[in-house]
Amino acid sequence: MAEEVCSHMKEIKELELAKEYVCEECIKTGSTWVHLRTCQTCGATLCCDDSRHKHMTKHFHRSGHPVVISSEPGEKWMWCYTDNLFAEYS
Repeated sequence: MAEEVCSHMKEIKELELAKEYVCEECIKTGSTWVHLRTCQTCGATLCCDDSRHKHMTKHFHRSGHPVVISSEPGEKWMWCYTDNLFAEYS
């Protein structure tokens, strides 16, 4: 993990990976997505801000769950919405 991490990232003991490579909300509405993120509090996998509906950011505002990881193959990073902090992990 990167040297600079926030308290929210430090609380994560084991990363929750996407169970399926789909945006749970886009599937419900028949929409499409660009990239996926997985919430490290509840495990929801939703679309990123490059996607039309920005479901993961909406999830953060609704739930307050601060940390997500990229669910994109080969990407190993996390983002804390609360602290606007990015960190890579191995």
